[in-house]
Amino acid sequence: MIIEEYYTRLDGPEPLSALDLAEPDIAFLIALPGAEVTGDGHADLQDYIEGRPAVGRRHTVLRRSVDGDLEMVYGVITEGDGRGTGSFSSVALISPDKRVARYQAFFHPGFGMFPLPGGAA
Repeated sequence: MIIEEYYTRLDGPEPLSALDLAEPDIAFLIALPGAEVTGDGHADLQDYIEGRPAVGRRHTVLRRSVDGDLEMVYGVITEGDGRGTGSFSSVALISPDKRVARYQAFFHPGFGMFPLPGGAA
């Protein structure tokens, strides 16, 4: 899955390598509590990636699904100590070139489908 590899790269030692999996004109929405980040194109996505604090977090995918050109994942965000800080769901429209064309992600620190590692649901 392209979106799962995107998260693997985003959390890895070279987060900007995630851009290799995105179309140059990618459109995205990242919904966070109290804020939305939107953008169009590699430059906007790069700005978002570079602006993320370096806190050692990881996207741990718990469920995944593919329906044609649409990929969906659900998971939890874990800190370096393994403690869960929230859950996320993401949907990506995959281009014919097998890159993310459109991307939508939602994060919530309190509500989730499953209990968070080291905490409650």
